[in-house]
Amino acid sequence: MLRILIVDDEPPARRRLRKLLEPLQASGRVALIEEAADGIEALAKLQQQTFDLLLLDVRMPELDGFEVLERIDPNRRPFVVFTTAHDDYALKAFEAHAIDYLLKPINQHRLLEAVARVEQLQTTAQLREQEERLSKLLDWLEAQQQQAMPGVGPATSYLEQLSVAYRDRILIIPVTRLVSAEIHDGITRLYVLEEEPGSPPRLRQHVVSYTLDQLEARLNPRDFMRVHRSAIIQLRHIRELIPWFSGRYKVKLTGDHEIIASRERSKLLKERLIL
Repeated sequence: MLRILIVDDEPPARRRLRKLLEPLQASGRVALIEEAADGIEALAKLQQQTFDLLLLDVRMPELDGFEVLERIDPNRRPFVVFTTAHDDYALKAFEAHAIDYLLKPINQHRLLEAVARVEQLQTTAQLREQEERLSKLLDWLEAQQQQAMPGVGPATSYLEQLSVAYRDRILIIPVTRLVSAEIHDGITRLYVLEEEPGSPPRLRQHVVSYTLDQLEARLNPRDFMRVHRSAIIQLRHIRELIPWFSGRYKVKLTGDHEIIASRERSKLLKERLIL
């Protein structure tokens, strides 16, 4: 019997999936159906209990489906079937590497086919195959993202400070305090260290208008590194490298901030940090 988690930021979409799964629940093939309204809630539920199948929306605020997939604890990782309303380039990747994808509005026959496929794949050897398939998907997506990036010319000088609009003023922030720069839901966010005597280090988020590519071109590559298509980190703020699945590393930064490095970037990061 399957335990299923539906992850979608749209309540009607979650209700539709639950209704389409009712015949499986009535026949005893599905033991539990839970819901999460975003990626953060999904990760919390995945830590609290075990699921066999994740019905995962692709486009969501804060964490999209790909980012959720990268953050799932490998010891608690279920099978994944993607759901999306957008018939774009990613669907070809899903066809090649994912268990399945379902295009909204979800067709019940296609959903039941996907569930049946997951039931057939619940063996040790096939679980390893699924992990490799997910790894290939993530690598493919990163390669596509890198190819789509516009070229940038060499910078004449590297930034020593950043200007950030904050309420009714402009803050001047030394780049030494920049822990990471990340894109979430199409928005560039800076994670900046704020230290007060006698208090543990904490991070403050700042939303900026420039892109990660523009920022990367102006940061000193000796101090900063792109560890993912949507994240740049400052090397001096790394506190731990935690092995993750399929050759990736979870990077723990100052202020207990965490980022999952891509597989290829994890190799480069390890080479730079470990002599």
